[in-house]
Amino acid sequence: MYKEILLAIDLEEESSWQKALPEAVELCRASGARLHALTVVPELGPSIVSGYFPEDYEARMIADTTKRLNTLLKAELPEGVKARPIVAQGTVYKIVIDTAEGIGADLIVMASHRPERRDYLLGPNAARVVRHSDKSVLVVR
Repeated sequence: MYKEILLAIDLEEESSWQKALPEAVELCRASGARLHALTVVPELGPSIVSGYFPEDYEARMIADTTKRLNTLLKAELPEGVKARPIVAQGTVYKIVIDTAEGIGADLIVMASHRPERRDYLLGPNAARVVRHSDKSVLVVR
């Protein structure tokens, strides 16, 4: 069924993985797929704002995020299930789509946050991934 499953996680929002992670695990178990867990950090870029951060801030932010993602996966994945942690930097929906393409994902699993009036059924990133990706996308509510 699936060979490569990409799970998108926002480490700042427990709701982004609380239900989606178990769904992704079950799909991996059922199909023998590999699980890839992705989180995205913002890109500071050469803007005027980046000048207010220490020179090595981005590297430290990525290292800290990698550590946090590994800690989450170790704590939340059931025994015998492994996930390849991926930390990327940029615009969330673009990174999710690009990463899915890069790893050859058959399925993207992501949660949709509790919608605000302007979001209606899906969060903005989930909606964009669904709309722009040529991969199957499971949005977990």
